[in-house]
Amino acid sequence: MTRFAWTCESTDGAARAGMLHTAHGPVPTPTFMPVGTVGTVKAMTMDAVRATGAGIVLGNTYHLMLRPGAERVRALGGLHRFMDWSGPILTDSGGFQVMSLGALRKLDQDGVTFRSHIDGSEHRLTPESSTEIQHMLDATITM
Repeated sequence: MTRFAWTCESTDGAARAGMLHTAHGPVPTPTFMPVGTVGTVKAMTMDAVRATGAGIVLGNTYHLMLRPGAERVRALGGLHRFMDWSGPILTDSGGFQVMSLGALRKLDQDGVTFRSHIDGSEHRLTPESSTEIQHMLDATITM
């Protein structure tokens, strides 16, 4: 189980600035978090992302599960290696993207069944499967 710690570095009234300590390195808070939807920040190399001073990158579970696939990312050494990013990676649940699919999705008590916007293939996403996918991706922080 990954452990996190947060330390307060300074305050100004009710505002706080600190450091989130993760297994893949520290992240200053508040922070700039570039979005690497499918394992890449569009129009940027990871060297360019590092040059921005970003301490964490966001990956999207929905997009990564569809293409290239969580199993493939795991087989290639995890999302850190896949992205060439040794720092922390936060992955979202994929729920927002699935909810935006409209007619391509069907909700029930346990999750959602949906058709891929890429090829129409059917998929199922539950809280448990979202967590499992994010673990396969080797995310530092899973949402």
